[in-house]
Amino acid sequence: DIDVHIVTHAHVGRGRGLPRIQRGLNRRRKLAGYLLAAALAPLLTLGLAALRGHVSLISDVLVFLMAVIVVALVGGLLPAILEALAGSLLLNYFFIPPLHKWTIAEANNAFALGVFVVVGFAVSTVVDDADRRRKQAARATAESELLVTTAGSVLRGQRALPAVLDRVREAFAMESVTLLERQPEHQGAQLRSGGGWDAVAVSGQPQVSRPESADVEIPVTESLTLALRGRPLPATDRRVLGAFAAYAAVALEQQRLAAEAEAARPIAEADRTRTALLAAVSHDLRTPLASAKAAVTSLRSQDVSWSDEDHEELLATADESLDRLTHLVDNLLDMSRLQAGALAVFPRPADLAEIIARSLDDIGPAGRTVMVDIPEDLPEVEVDPAILERVIVNLTTNALRYSPEGAPPALTASALHDRVEVRIVDRGPGIPQSQRDMIFVPFQRLGDTDNTTGVGLGLALSRGLTEAMEGTLEPEETPGGGLTMTLSLLAVPGSAGPLPDEHGEQAAGALPAGERGSGSG
Repeated sequence: DIDVHIVTHAHVGRGRGLPRIQRGLNRRRKLAGYLLAAALAPLLTLGLAALRGHVSLISDVLVFLMAVIVVALVGGLLPAILEALAGSLLLNYFFIPPLHKWTIAEANNAFALGVFVVVGFAVSTVVDDADRRRKQAARATAESELLVTTAGSVLRGQRALPAVLDRVREAFAMESVTLLERQPEHQGAQLRSGGGWDAVAVSGQPQVSRPESADVEIPVTESLTLALRGRPLPATDRRVLGAFAAYAAVALEQQRLAAEAEAARPIAEADRTRTALLAAVSHDLRTPLASAKAAVTSLRSQDVSWSDEDHEELLATADESLDRLTHLVDNLLDMSRLQAGALAVFPRPADLAEIIARSLDDIGPAGRTVMVDIPEDLPEVEVDPAILERVIVNLTTNALRYSPEGAPPALTASALHDRVEVRIVDRGPGIPQSQRDMIFVPFQRLGDTDNTTGVGLGLALSRGLTEAMEGTLEPEETPGGGLTMTLSLLAVPGSAGPLPDEHGEQAAGALPAGERGSGSG
């Protein structure tokens, strides 16, 4: 059988505090020292008494001094002093003439015995002090490592404030650590009443609501304090807590700056988009407006007598310019709706062949040059027909613009599992792979320098409209050069025969292809 015990995160850090600095040795070592002192003195006396006549008094003193050192190493100061006193009495009674009496006949022997006691006391003090310094060094090392680790968390900025509070709670074995802040409006009259504190962050439970409710309070600033619940802490721990409190204040400031930066990012993006929009449409709006204005002004002029042919040409110019302007404004509005999530989409089962036919008719005479290969058993697609028609028009117009003479683009469709894929293939110059992601960025016209091919919304708008219908639009490389835009759409189940496992046959020369990035505007 396996017993599983679940420990909540709030209790993980219990008991994993910093090493404590105790005065002297711990209780176990002191007890071992007392027991060793009680046993060592009699045993040495028996052993040295058995060797009387073979060992001098100086050797006896040195052996007892060695015992004092051993006891000092094991048990510290007090057991070593007791060993020194017991050793001096035993040396006096059993080894210093007159034997078996407490008196000392010679002054040298009395002096040697006094030196023995002083040396034993000094050695015991040194050993005890060395052990205390060792503990202080271990504590300082632990504090340094903890502070360095915490500083790294603050610098990395990943959940810095919760990480600081968690480390404080674990390092000092507290129940909870709360960072409290007094709001500016409460720093006046309520400063004396103790109210107006808000918990900015907390680690563990229970949460502290006021500094007065905490077992330990570490002020950071007039409006910020670190409150700990669990147990009182000694002065040495409070000194380290001051550094942690400063880290918490820095982490809080960092967190707020990051939140402000995150809040400002949409504003900066909107400014960038607005700037790009103004730069992109400054020419494209002005050109059709200027053409239409010039045509209408010429028609209204009373100073010139226009022939019927000129009259029709001017009307055609105005009509074409206004169509261009309408197309541009429609794209801009649709892109705005897409970015705002306000574009209305009404998907329904539709015949892809009919949508493609209407799309090519909308393009005009150039649309009749496109090579089309649509299988008869192609299933219907779940799309908004009007939106899909606009997407195909944009992609096909883009392919026509970059296709060389004698190599018209191809439009093919095939079914794969629960998807229908439409490919618009051209043999144009293509685009480097490093610029693949840029082709769908609004207002990008990679390779266009004449400002006559739109504002660079075609591909960005096409992808947005496709994704609104739960489809995808990806660029692929055409073998031999060129760009293929692959449009993947949801197939309507049961609207055709079994779907093939591989792509259907494509038009001649229309292989899966690549990437380019100039969108039609």
